[in-house]
Amino acid sequence: MTEFIVHMENRPGRLAALAEALAAFDVNIEALTAYGHDGDSSVRLIVDDAATTRRVLEEAALSCEERQVLSVVLPHRPGELANMTRLLADANINIEAIYVLRSTADGIEFALSVDQPETALPHLQVTGGIKVG
Repeated sequence: MTEFIVHMENRPGRLAALAEALAAFDVNIEALTAYGHDGDSSVRLIVDDAATTRRVLEEAALSCEERQVLSVVLPHRPGELANMTRLLADANINIEAIYVLRSTADGIEFALSVDQPETALPHLQVTGGIKVG
């Protein structure tokens, strides 16, 4: 999966315009977080079509970054998130962003944006109950 970090002005209608532009090209937003600070905003999103999203953002002249994200399913029980984040911390891997993609009685699927995705993958695979996709 790819995460797009879009930088734009924090003013009424900017997020709506971004969502409308993606919708016009049938891009589905899988996960999103947005926040504003001092007149600027950052919108982090994961979509179902990275190539089209890239083209839409370029045509809209929006500044953005792209990052690989990892999908991790944890059992739905206390301590699982603590275990996973401790494993990454002990390996000196920084979590840049974390999203909840889906939650069921069986598990919670997270998307993780980390500073070292290739290094993080084996650490996530060795923990019991974690499925990385």
